[in-house]
Amino acid sequence: MTASALPSKRVDLNRVDLNRVDLNRVDPQRVDPTEELGRELDRIRSEVIAARGANDARYIRTVIAVHRGLEAGGRLALSVSLFPPAWCAGTAMLAVAKTLENMELGHNILHGQWDWMGDPAIHSTTWEWDFATPADAWKRTHNHLHHTYTNVVGRDRDLGYTVLRMSPDQPWHPAHLLQPLYTALLAPVFEWGIALFDLEADAVADGRKSVRSFLGDVAGLARKTVHQFTKDYVLFPLLAGPSAVPCLLGNLTANALRNVWAHTVIFCGHFPGEVRTFTEDEIEGETRGQWYERQIQGSANIDGGLLFHVLSGNLGHQIEHHAFPDLPSNRYAEVAPRVREICARYELPYVTGPLRRQYASMWGRVLRHALP
Repeated sequence: MTASALPSKRVDLNRVDLNRVDLNRVDPQRVDPTEELGRELDRIRSEVIAARGANDARYIRTVIAVHRGLEAGGRLALSVSLFPPAWCAGTAMLAVAKTLENMELGHNILHGQWDWMGDPAIHSTTWEWDFATPADAWKRTHNHLHHTYTNVVGRDRDLGYTVLRMSPDQPWHPAHLLQPLYTALLAPVFEWGIALFDLEADAVADGRKSVRSFLGDVAGLARKTVHQFTKDYVLFPLLAGPSAVPCLLGNLTANALRNVWAHTVIFCGHFPGEVRTFTEDEIEGETRGQWYERQIQGSANIDGGLLFHVLSGNLGHQIEHHAFPDLPSNRYAEVAPRVREICARYELPYVTGPLRRQYASMWGRVLRHALP
């Protein structure tokens, strides 16, 4: 979501001269701390935008080249996957390729992080990812609704994806007793759960979406489904000849592994126990600084090394991603220490921890809110 997609009451970042704000000379007695925090974070964003260049372009093109090489190698190995070592190698390469395409490429390209390059091959309006949900549907529900109304009960449909109860402010239903089960079952088919979620059937029932629009989205999903199934479960298995069945199973396994990984990273970045949720009343008249505060408190980071962050689409830096969703993902590690220092100075919680801890905390939240 770019700055222009934010509600109109908020500051238009494209019209602010951040260089005129001398943060060292502001009298703290005369400045709202929340808005001062917002100005400091705006400055970070402005500095990164001004510094984007050849190194960033080289990074994203390198990731694309690695993804294509891994996919080609995986497809080739699976074409002779009657041999078990070839099946293992092919499935592993294809799973990593699909993970890179989904997390570091598709998700971030569709956020417009690389639109500044002017390359139509890496642009948010032209990229169609290797994922069940059509790009346009995902951009509407994720870029706009989720990133604007992060963790606002009743506004952010990603808060539990309309089927999970993740806040005491959400009404409890007996079906929520089963949410630990269907959270686990969702993981290996996560892309299909998201695809159905992005149809917004609940919005049709509530009168917030027309039946005509819904049927158009169903048609779009049907086309994407045919494409995905044909590619992974018909075309490449047929090309594998005698290895058709193991090739199909390799593709199925690669997709499942990618889905489990995406489910893990996304849930650990949004649902650990220390992450806050908000009511609609709390965002009434929300300022730019308050929006930043909500993004930071409504997200959680995951500690890890370079490989972990690349494979997670740099969503281990979920706080930085929610504060700056349109900045190149390779810059999040660079700005994270500055964001953390600002949060400490303004006594704002900065939730972070290793994957195992965030995963356990997320499951604690799922279990806790399954009960009335």
